Amino acid sequence: MIAFCGLVCTDCPIFIATQNNDENEKKNIAERWSTKEYPMMPETMYCDGCLPVDKRIMSFCSACDARQCGFERNVENCAHCNDYPCQKLDKIFAMGPQAKTTLDEIREGLSL
Repeated sequence: MIAFCGLVCTDCPIFIATQNNDENEKKNIAERWSTKEYPMMPETMYCDGCLPVDKRIMSFCSACDARQCGFERNVENCAHCNDYPCQKLDKIFAMGPQAKTTLDEIREGLSL
């Protein structure tokens, strides 16, 4: 499952821990990923991927501008958007450059 932004949901540790009902792994992830500005609590860390609208997602994913835009534009992911790349993806690409690589590879295979 590739998110609108190019991150691979099924490779995400939070997604994997959620699917495996692994509370210990969620605690480990919370410890590794938490910052003073963005503390993470294992009991709120549930994710079934950001594409389904009726499933559990992380709070930062529910507030994601790229996700909202993808739904509004009805695209499979941002690689399919005529405005790719855009500023909505800048922060995501900065923290996860593999997301840009994924979208660039998808875009190369498209006939736009």
